[in-house]
Amino acid sequence: MTGSEEPPQFRLAYVPGATPAKWVRIWHERLPDIPLTLLQLSAAEAVDALRGGAADAGLVRLPVDRTFFSAIPLYTETTVVVVPKDHVIAAVEDVTLEDLADETVLHPLDDVFDWERPPGEPAFERPATTEDAVELVAAGIGVLVVPQSLARLYHRKDLTYRPVTDAPESSVALSWPEEATTDLVEDFIGIVRGRTVNSTRGRQAAPEQPKAKAAPKKQPKRPDAAGGRRKPPAAKKAQGAKRGKPRRRS
Repeated sequence: MTGSEEPPQFRLAYVPGATPAKWVRIWHERLPDIPLTLLQLSAAEAVDALRGGAADAGLVRLPVDRTFFSAIPLYTETTVVVVPKDHVIAAVEDVTLEDLADETVLHPLDDVFDWERPPGEPAFERPATTEDAVELVAAGIGVLVVPQSLARLYHRKDLTYRPVTDAPESSVALSWPEEATTDLVEDFIGIVRGRTVNSTRGRQAAPEQPKAKAAPKKQPKRPDAAGGRRKPPAAKKAQGAKRGKPRRRS
């Protein structure tokens, strides 16, 4: 390796709410000599990092630009509404979007759902981030609809959340630039998909050539009790058929 070459490394971006810890642990067990760097970025920053080559792969939220990225969907999250603990919604097990019709529903600029506007009444202005919106919920300004992982990430003791049964859902995927599917990316794909250490990382193995059948071995003839070869039955019959005529007595 020349002085200008950089040692191999793997850079994994991940958006808020995504949890790469399990896969990172397996990476360190299998590839201890190759560092894995985690980059916690916003959804927009993660996409830019992947496009610009600052990250090799990322745990991002769908949808992604499939003309540029490859993606493996990993899981879909439950959608919840975040409310103060003394809110009337906190007294029920779950709600529908219709139940939020009279609520002020905050719509942060980094909202992960693909809808033009959330249900309910819009707030006076849109908060910059989901984290900012959670602070506004705590201040009694409104409620917030988010994936459950974000409700947990920004948890506060004075807030709670309940599932919204008919709301849009957010899915998390492993994504990377299709033209940059390196061996290290393949290694991480194998870890995420649960492949074993000895698997072929998804590549097609060369088909085995059928083995030629061995010619059957000739069975040796068994000797008779006296050690000689037995005469064929036909020969015995022929010898017994030739008998001389009996001579007349004079």
